Amino acid sequence: MEPETLVEAFTGCEGIFHAASPVTDDPEKMIEPAIRGTKYVITAAADMGIKRVVFTSTIGTVYMNPHRDPSKPVDDTCWSDLEYCKKTANWYCYAKTVAEQDALETARQRGIELIVVNPVLVLGPLLQPTVNASTEHVMKYLTGSAKTYVNAAQAYVHVKDVAEAHVRVYEAPGAHGRYICAEGTTLHRGELCRVLGKLFPEYPVPTKCKDEVNPPVKGYKFTNQRLKDLGMEFVPVLQSIYETVKSLQEKGMLPVLPPGDDVRDNLHEQLMMKPAQLLRN
Repeated sequence: MEPETLVEAFTGCEGIFHAASPVTDDPEKMIEPAIRGTKYVITAAADMGIKRVVFTSTIGTVYMNPHRDPSKPVDDTCWSDLEYCKKTANWYCYAKTVAEQDALETARQRGIELIVVNPVLVLGPLLQPTVNASTEHVMKYLTGSAKTYVNAAQAYVHVKDVAEAHVRVYEAPGAHGRYICAEGTTLHRGELCRVLGKLFPEYPVPTKCKDEVNPPVKGYKFTNQRLKDLGMEFVPVLQSIYETVKSLQEKGMLPVLPPGDDVRDNLHEQLMMKPAQLLRN
C-alpha cells in the first residue's frame, strides 16, 4: 500500500474507516505493515482535507500488561505494555499498540478527528468462506481436534455490534478517543466449553483443562460504558456463541449432527440467559 493510491481512493470521501490489518505473530509480516499502513491512512486523510477517521484497533492494545490489577475494570485509559508484548513474542499486540499510539499522535499533529474502536474477540455469522482466527477459537472445541481446553479467559462481542459501534462513533459529533467494544462478559475457556456442551451436546466438547496444576485464570473486566452512552445495546454472549456455531454449520465447515431435544425446546430462553445461569441449569 502506497500513499498515492490512498489519495486516489479517498477522493470525494468525507470520512474514513481504517479496518485493514494483518493478523499474525510473525514480526516481519506484522510490525511494519500495521504501523506504516495506519500512518499512511492518517496522512492521506489529512492531505485530502478529511477530518474524521475511525480506526479498528483491538483489545490487544489495551490489556497486555502484567502489572495491572485484574480486579479493576479495564477502560479506554489502559495500554498494553510494549516490553511485555516483546518479551512474550506477542507481535500482533505489539504492532497494533505502536500503530494506534502513532496514529493518535499523527492525528493530533495533522488536525484529524481520530476515533478508535477496540473490539475483543469477535463472534457471530461469517461473511467469508473460510475459518478465521475468531471462529477457530470456537470450532476447535466442537470438532474433536482439541482434547482439552487451555487455562485462559476471554471476552467476546458480536460482529454486528462491532459494525454498529463503528457507525455510532463516526456519526456522534462528540465522539473522541478510544471505545472498548465488548459485550461485558468474560468467560474462562472451561465456561465456554460448558456453554458449548449445553447448547450443542451432540459435539465432543472437551471437559478437562490442559493445566491441571494452577487455579483457573480470572479474566479482566472490560467496561463498555462509552459505547453504551452512545446508545449501544450488545447482543448477549450466548447468542453470539450460538450464531457462530450455526454459521459454521450452514457454510459446511462443521458437520450437522442430530441435536438434543431438551436444548432446542427452550433455546430462545437459554440464549437470553447469563452464562452462569445457563450453567447452573
